[in-house]
Amino acid sequence: MDEASPKSVWRHVSAYRTNLCELYYSKPVSHWVLLFLSSMGMLVAFPASSLLSRIYFANGGKSKWVVSWISVAGWPLVAIVLIPLYFFLKVFPTRLDLKLTSSYVVLGFLTSADNLMYAYAYAYLPASTAALLASTSLVFSALFGYLLVKNTMNLSIINSIVIITAAMTIIALDSSSDRYGYITDRQYVVGFVWDILGSALHGLIFALSEIVFVKLLGKRSFLVVLEQQLMVSLFGFIFTTTGLVVSEDFHGMKSEATTFKGGESAYYSVVIWGIITFQLGVLGATAVVFLSSTVMAGVLNAVRVPITGIAAVILFHDPMSGFKILSLIITFWGFGSYIYGSYSPAVS
Repeated sequence: MDEASPKSVWRHVSAYRTNLCELYYSKPVSHWVLLFLSSMGMLVAFPASSLLSRIYFANGGKSKWVVSWISVAGWPLVAIVLIPLYFFLKVFPTRLDLKLTSSYVVLGFLTSADNLMYAYAYAYLPASTAALLASTSLVFSALFGYLLVKNTMNLSIINSIVIITAAMTIIALDSSSDRYGYITDRQYVVGFVWDILGSALHGLIFALSEIVFVKLLGKRSFLVVLEQQLMVSLFGFIFTTTGLVVSEDFHGMKSEATTFKGGESAYYSVVIWGIITFQLGVLGATAVVFLSSTVMAGVLNAVRVPITGIAAVILFHDPMSGFKILSLIITFWGFGSYIYGSYSPAVS
């Protein structure tokens, strides 16, 4: 028995190494370069955009619609990159039929709703808490990936779902230790609930995006990533702008800028950098779904949790109780279980 155990471990290590080598050589180098850049886009831009949302609310911003609008207002940036590529590569845009257009409209609407939910979360919760709760998107990515895309579901993945759910329960039970003084009980609950619902919707958007790539666009070239991002952001922008105008928050942006802590220049800096980072983050996520899968996008979306949490503690002096640290450790355990369940090779 003592000799069998090391052999078994070595067999697993060898199987992993073989599996990784086969995976690497099955794709061109350009694939891995794009995947690396897309992953960095998620891991850098998403935390930055989350922190900018918290900066907006912490310094006098009040409109959830403004934060939602910032999330999709960067769609022209994608167009600036995409249109010259058509001429440079001498290719034509993907033809828009009724089914594809309807998919873009639905994804645009869901994206605008998702952004609004997260806006409520960052308005009422510390950035570190909001980021931890957002890690539940990994759970929903697994569930929707299994139900809609037919991704695998095994005991390790189910174990990770239970673990991450337990971590979120710990945060809920310790809500009194990390609440801002000016936030009421009702507002904290609203932020908590909308954060979980936004994470669920985020997981659904990942799964639906993968379906669009596989069944409607096809994985022809990286251009379809830019096309989907452009169209989804454009429709999301239309829906969000409508809400911004109807709520009259659009007209309130000018007066909000004058009362913003740091002045108008600080206000518009937050808005502009928010637009850029949100667009880069979502573009990175869409590219990861295209180049890899909903699983990979869900994992990276969850990995950004500690990055956002640590940055929030350093920059905003967010409260970090023992229960929140415990929740973070348990969440890491859940990540590890999920990754193992998703990528472990079968060893005979």
